[in-house]
Amino acid sequence: MTPVAIPPLPFLPEAVVFDMDGLMLDSERAINDCMARAASDLGHDLPASLWLQMIGGGDGLCRRLLADRIGADATVELLARAEAMYDAVADAGIDHRPGIVDLLDWLVARGIPRAVATSTRRPLAMRKLAAAGLLPYFAAVATSSDVAAPKPAPDVCLLAASKLGVAPARCLVLEDSPTGVRAALAAGMTPVQVPDMLVPDDAARALGHRIVASLGDAQRLLEARLAEA
Repeated sequence: MTPVAIPPLPFLPEAVVFDMDGLMLDSERAINDCMARAASDLGHDLPASLWLQMIGGGDGLCRRLLADRIGADATVELLARAEAMYDAVADAGIDHRPGIVDLLDWLVARGIPRAVATSTRRPLAMRKLAAAGLLPYFAAVATSSDVAAPKPAPDVCLLAASKLGVAPARCLVLEDSPTGVRAALAAGMTPVQVPDMLVPDDAARALGHRIVASLGDAQRLLEARLAEA
């Protein structure tokens, strides 16, 4: 099959905003595993597709999806068990997604500012970034704790840009999920999607953004644009 050409970036970004889970950290698999184990321990027969529906969403989405299946009280119990499991995983340091350190080092060497925009709550986000050794790379971290509405609302992306002092239109956003892509587009930013567990469907592709196979490919987009500058 002939590879699909990826359109070049229309501008050299003045800042890059990173999603965290599934983009920088291999955490979506860890989260899904903890949720599935907690459900099994409590006797709930839930499909694997349910965990995939939660990718890129905030706490509210997860609670709604579970409550629709097992009820509000059972949801509280399941999430408490899964969160205890996941806390131990996060504190041990979650594996990096391939290419993230190379990309961050490349941006640091060129003085391009970096921020995180994540649907994770602030205390856990900071612990995860610190345990994985990535926190020093970022001048700003914006989380769902800091905004009124989580992704796909633009709030967390706009906050990240504001913290960096860069106009949203001058920011590149790297995301793994369609939910995050929609947030970036709503913020007036340019998203590049690096899918992890979710394969972009027709609805995601219809958004018209760039989709690449790896963080290495995302870096090559930036390298090509810098070469033209």
